[in-house]
Formats: sequence, C-alpha cells, structure tokens
Amino acid sequence: QVQLVESGGGLVQPGGSLRLSCAASGSILSINVMGWYRQAPGKQRELVATIRTGGTITYADSVKGRFTISRGNAENTVFLQMNSLKPEDTAVYYCLGNLRSTGRAYMNYWGQGTQVTGSS
Repeated sequence: QVQLVESGGGLVQPGGSLRLSCAASGSILSINVMGWYRQAPGKQRELVATIRTGGTITYADSVKGRFTISRGNAENTVFLQMNSLKPEDTAVYYCLGNLRSTGRAYMNYWGQGTQVTGSS
C-alpha cells in the first residue's frame, strides 16, 4: 500500500517563507512524477508545481519566481520551497505522486494535505 505524507504547513505573514515536504512510502517500483497541488476554499484543486524523474519541472504562472520544487536524494521525496508568500497562496496543499507499485500500473496517489495560511 502506497502512502504520501506531507509536512511543513503553517501560518506565515505575507512575504514570509515556508518549506513543504512529502515522502512516499510503500511497495513503490517506479516514480514518474511528483508534485504539489493546492485547493483554496470554494475553488477547484489547481496545479502548483511538478517535477518528473527526468528533471522536467512545471510551475503554475502564479508561483513562478517565488516557489521552487525539488526532489530529495531519496527519489521518493519532494519539497516545495515557498518564498514571498501572498494571502492568495492560502490553501490546503496536496502532494501528488504518479507512480507504479507492486501489482499495479502507474496511477496517482495523493497525500492528506497540509494547510498553508498567508495572513498577518
């Protein structure tokens, strides 16, 4: 069974920084993509950033230049460094892993979410 566990959310003043972490565990055979999505109250879940195993990175226009996604030395970890946070960044942030596990084809797995609040 595959699990993704996020950590690092919290309350931060506008202009501040936070670092989110996500670790995937279980009978993982191969990882295609890891990334971050977010969902604000009353809105649909949206892409924040993704990083493919080959290194290709995608950012939402709203976070370019402020957020940085990276993979850890262990390929099953992904980080999101968030700088210059704005109130509109407030949302629940979800970790995504598109991966193959024992007996299964590639599919999306989601973490439980971590709250990020940018407010003074």
